[in-house]
Amino acid sequence: MADFPLHTTDSAPEAAKANLQAAEKKMGFLPNIFAKMAEAPTLLEAYLTLDGIYAKTSLSPVEQQAALLAISADNQCSFCVAAHTGGIKKAGADDELIKDLRSRKTPNDAKIAAVTRFARHLNAQRGWAEQTEIDAFLEAGFSHQQILELVIACALKTLSNYTNHVAGTPLNEELKPLAWTADT
Repeated sequence: MADFPLHTTDSAPEAAKANLQAAEKKMGFLPNIFAKMAEAPTLLEAYLTLDGIYAKTSLSPVEQQAALLAISADNQCSFCVAAHTGGIKKAGADDELIKDLRSRKTPNDAKIAAVTRFARHLNAQRGWAEQTEIDAFLEAGFSHQQILELVIACALKTLSNYTNHVAGTPLNEELKPLAWTADT
């Protein structure tokens, strides 16, 4: 694996500094994924911009985070599973739901189960969703709009999961209590 820099706001390319500073201010620490993405300032900008757009979708904050957590677990991205565990806790999810998502089990909550099932299917099929899966998602009370909004979730996780895999992103100290490995 190539040795990608783990930037600070001081060492980052100039074009990435403002985004790193904003992320650090918002989160209270600089997530290492952003420190790695800073090597390509346009990647960092793309991720942060798309993340902001995803937050505006009609999916609830728990549904948004559940989709991101489920995709990250399927993609075996330890960093993102830890990060989205924190995100879904902040959104108000209970411990049982989080445990189910981290272990790639079907949640008891029917709405969250439908979101994660469809997000995982969409990710696994590279967007070639089967009609039966589309129908099941719609029958669970979701809309065509929300199908397309989950495309954003897949795009976000492609950007971050792939970056973490290729750049070997270490887990921040702040995220270590939420650590996850693919066999857990």
